[in-house]
Amino acid sequence: MKIAGLNLELQGFSAPVPSWHADVTSDEWCAAALAVRDSGGRLLALWVAQNAVCAAYVVLEGVVWLELPLDAQAGCYPDLASVFPGAGRMQRAAADLSGIHAEGAHDTRPWLNHGAWPSDHHPLRAATGEAQPFPDAQLLDYPFVRVEGDGVHEIAVGPVHAGVIEPGHFRFSVVGEKVLRLEQRLGYTHKGIEQRFTQLAALDAHRLAGRVSGDSTVAYAWAYCMALESAAGCVIPARARWLRALMLERERVANHLGDLGALGNDAAFAFGLAQFSRLREDWLRLSQQAFGHRLMMDCVVPGGVACDVKRSLREAMMLQCDELQREVLTLRTIYDEHAGLQDRFMTTGRVSPELAARLGLTGLAGRASGQAWDLRCDHAFAPYDELQVRMATHRNGDVAARVTLRFEELFESLRLIRSIVVDLPAGEWVAQLTLPEQATRGAGWVEGWRGEVFVALNLAGAEQQHAILRCHCHDPSWQNWPVLEHAVIGNIVPDFPLINKSFNLSYSGQDL
Repeated sequence: MKIAGLNLELQGFSAPVPSWHADVTSDEWCAAALAVRDSGGRLLALWVAQNAVCAAYVVLEGVVWLELPLDAQAGCYPDLASVFPGAGRMQRAAADLSGIHAEGAHDTRPWLNHGAWPSDHHPLRAATGEAQPFPDAQLLDYPFVRVEGDGVHEIAVGPVHAGVIEPGHFRFSVVGEKVLRLEQRLGYTHKGIEQRFTQLAALDAHRLAGRVSGDSTVAYAWAYCMALESAAGCVIPARARWLRALMLERERVANHLGDLGALGNDAAFAFGLAQFSRLREDWLRLSQQAFGHRLMMDCVVPGGVACDVKRSLREAMMLQCDELQREVLTLRTIYDEHAGLQDRFMTTGRVSPELAARLGLTGLAGRASGQAWDLRCDHAFAPYDELQVRMATHRNGDVAARVTLRFEELFESLRLIRSIVVDLPAGEWVAQLTLPEQATRGAGWVEGWRGEVFVALNLAGAEQQHAILRCHCHDPSWQNWPVLEHAVIGNIVPDFPLINKSFNLSYSGQDL
């Protein structure tokens, strides 16, 4: 099959989204990256599996998962960051975890290893076994890029912050209040998730996937279950697919409500925080009643969903959607007509469509900068193929555009929830999933509220008790965190919290 101008022997997955796999040579690895870029495709994820490095690309036809087998002595593969800049941090994380390096990479600094383990220890190597403490480990001196000149000074923020957000270090180089450069140092929430997956039963690991990033628990659990179901050739009931979409859209609404309030608060408009927090709390309480958990954690399970939703609660959801839409319409008018807010939002933290395309900005932030990608539209699978999602886009790429996207996507999710509740198919909501006898692989790809969540799963056969050989979960924050460094350039330091919140990227989701 010809994909992105390159002839490869591709093996298809039985997944809802068109997906293919191929083993490649080193030359094909490099040629494929160039061919995908030149045809308008993009890098979705890069990770290391057993004795191989893998890359997943989004092309017009779907997802292509390429695997480059590695010589045990070689320990390196051709760099992709020169083709797709977002690959840089993924390659650095892979090197920390596996000891396999990108040959020719410009940036080889450690990413996840902050000195918690020796540089010659690699947690994902098969011989590593159980986690072990290193009492003599010392913090590494991380070589930040220095900016020098008359009047230039540095402001170090974090990694511990004066709030409940996760840890991350931000090093600003400034003249007065104007930001010349921002450099991030993340990885502080590394938890050993990829190694932990290999210690869990395949039918239980959806619970860990749902905890990769708590604000996207439905998206991650669905993507993991999709990967497992595609590996097992399991077709889930129609009602289960619709209930998963119902939960995913409720998750999207909850996060947009929280962000809209927080963005108002970061612009000194506490009224917005109070109102949107009130609405979000009511929304989460109904999710608790319907699914047994405010965030709907552990509600997506292999083969379907953990529970059905009572008719009375579905009716309550319809009423809640109507009431929420009325209130948010009023709040949007207040936001749009508030001169102080608009002064802080407009032109702040702008990412042009050209820069967004070059750096691979994706998800909600990407759509606010003219990158018209939404999996629910581009590769719509059930039930989205029947719901006809209306994609929201903008080209200004500033905080105002990202606020507008949240309002528009929130209203669209309310429409989708109404449609799902009205047209919910009858029948079972979970199917029996039987793991295959032979070793296999599967892929899951879901449009979460922040962007695309991707899961790649390698599963052993029955002779090895269907062990998880590797499960890689990919968050869109991998692509978007580096773009935030560009978005803040030329802005003033007090605008950074506002710009940062307008992206609202995940620390935990990419630190794994």
